[in-house]
Amino acid sequence: MSLNVKIQNRQARVAVIGLGYVGLPLAVEFARSGFHVTGFEVEAQRVDAVNRGVTYIGDVAEHTMRELIASKRLRATTDFGELSEMDTVSICVPTPLRKTKDPDLTFILSALDQIKPRLHRQQLIVLESTTYPGTTEELVLPKLEETGLVVGEDFYLAFSPERVDPGNATYTTRNIPKVVGGVTPRCTELAALLYAQCVERVMPVSSARVAEMVKLLENTFRSVNIGLANEVALMCHSLGIDVWEVIDAAATKPFGFLPFYPGPGLGGHCIPIDPLYLSWKVRMNGFEPRFIDLAAQINAKMPEYVMQLVSDALNRQSKSVKNSSVHVLGVAYKRGVSDCRESPALAVMKLLTERGARISYSDPYVDELREEGLALRSAPIHEVLENGCDCVVILTDHPDFDYAYVARAARAVVDARNAMRNFPGEHITRL
Repeated sequence: MSLNVKIQNRQARVAVIGLGYVGLPLAVEFARSGFHVTGFEVEAQRVDAVNRGVTYIGDVAEHTMRELIASKRLRATTDFGELSEMDTVSICVPTPLRKTKDPDLTFILSALDQIKPRLHRQQLIVLESTTYPGTTEELVLPKLEETGLVVGEDFYLAFSPERVDPGNATYTTRNIPKVVGGVTPRCTELAALLYAQCVERVMPVSSARVAEMVKLLENTFRSVNIGLANEVALMCHSLGIDVWEVIDAAATKPFGFLPFYPGPGLGGHCIPIDPLYLSWKVRMNGFEPRFIDLAAQINAKMPEYVMQLVSDALNRQSKSVKNSSVHVLGVAYKRGVSDCRESPALAVMKLLTERGARISYSDPYVDELREEGLALRSAPIHEVLENGCDCVVILTDHPDFDYAYVARAARAVVDARNAMRNFPGEHITRL
């Protein structure tokens, strides 16, 4: 039976490598669409959780997991030997940056080391991990062709960028359009056919390089525009203007403007990192990406600016940062999630610690924090303020916080997210 028939009949055995915030929702959608799905993971704890129907990703409902496990549509394993039995393989592994700011493709290479000895005819491999244009054709393809199999004839290879927005209940894996670009037209056709079974719309493009570039453009667009919003915030501060009022008024224009908002910096795995993948690649081709670099510099300076606002707020109480108690509201990189990767809150907390502040934090999604030299547990905000706190800093505007109480009880508030817009007071400083 040909691969396209297997896919259309839901008889294709689907594999997803990496069961994180991208891979697990994708595996669940494939399973919900009628495929038998196997998730491959190196972390035994995650495999055990999946096989027990327990979710560790906020965007995946536990009752859905339990139903899929009970129906035997979904299972997980650490045994990569089972890849030889799979018809399609989607690679959803992390792609961090090294300290030198160049791409770290270690996890992709590790996945390929597992796939290569098990690659067989009529098998489709799709890379979803965000990376630089050319990775699929320059890195993945040569490694797989070492088997002697020919792409587009014996096996198929494509790139389809993940577009997950953690915590977004409106746009999910199923209804976010899926971009697909294959190494050959037949590769594109089969990859598009596969994803069309579990997402509402598939957007085929002419090549894997185009698909890789699409993802980087999307997040570079956000990074550059957030950088502009942050710089406008600094300008407005120097001019005595409320930047939030400016943006809200500008957003009433029905054309030619999209509102982006300032904050304490960029966080998450994508927006702070993806533009640097693009910068690295184009520099290899002799192009200087000035917009990207400037936006990165502005965004990277925002934790220091927040630190200065805290210092100013304490000075108004005739206090210095050193030995003052500073309580942080929200340490995750965005509202409504538990992910702390690249969170600007960590950078601000590190600066406060270096200046001698006694810091604590509240975050309903992050019980314990052990990063950037910090070892703290989330504390109830009421308890902290009742015991005395010199300044509260709002770094992630979780919907769970009682901002009215904070406005009443805190001696000083530095709000980097405009969470206190409805609570005026001289003790409140907004970004």
